[in-house]
Amino acid sequence: MLWKDRRQSTNVEDRRGVSRGGLAVGGLGGIVVLIIALLLGADPRQLLENVPSADPRGGPSAANPAEAELRQFVGAVLADTEDVWNEEFRKLGTQYREPTLVLFTDQVNSGCGVAGAAVGPFYCSIDQKVYIDLGFYHELKTRFQAPGDFAQAYVIAHEIGHHIQNLLGTMDKVDAARRGMDKASANALSVRLELQADFLAGVWAHHAQLRGVVQPGDIDEALQAASAIGDDRLQRQSQGYVVPDSFTHGSSEQRNRWFRKGFETGDLRQGDTFNTRSL
Repeated sequence: MLWKDRRQSTNVEDRRGVSRGGLAVGGLGGIVVLIIALLLGADPRQLLENVPSADPRGGPSAANPAEAELRQFVGAVLADTEDVWNEEFRKLGTQYREPTLVLFTDQVNSGCGVAGAAVGPFYCSIDQKVYIDLGFYHELKTRFQAPGDFAQAYVIAHEIGHHIQNLLGTMDKVDAARRGMDKASANALSVRLELQADFLAGVWAHHAQLRGVVQPGDIDEALQAASAIGDDRLQRQSQGYVVPDSFTHGSSEQRNRWFRKGFETGDLRQGDTFNTRSL
């Protein structure tokens, strides 16, 4: 991915090195179910709404060179999503509201509650911010076997996809519909929401390619990341068997397919995951 020397977004809020009281969450190894529930974009309010908030203590710490470069990478990818979605919203006759991306270490206080790093990257529709602990990218490479900078960019693009859904009113409609559903039906609706976010990430990748950002092999990295975090693969790794009714994000094949569709078409009109029988 050609990201160096490109514009840096001014919408990055760096809270790394700020410690917080309140919620205590263990490492990734002990909470795979939580990863499945929240990884890459699930609305964290359902799990965090009863957690008390906390006041910050301490201050930012100096990042090591690798983290400093990763911080620059995040800023460049976010800037590219801003350029793409500002133009796409202009085509729709409306204005894109750029979200803030918050970098944190270990734990963060969001508009949706206090979250530990183990929940993975997430989008909070209440404050319209994306939250990422940069340590997640190490987990993406090692635990989930999805290396590469474009795999990392896919993570950001997926969360921005949720922001697009929020701006278009999709998230509010899904939230309202889920309240009157049984768990299996609510999960099925969540899958459609997540697959559309994957599609939107693919739309961004389509335009990023046109802008000269994408290099050979980049899309394969994103597809590998999408497959690595499919519900079926995560469940098989964590418990040895698959329970489709409990899916909240979609299977590896579905996530891969919807990202690819967004990338190949670059057309927002092709991403209606809510009115198609076949996902």
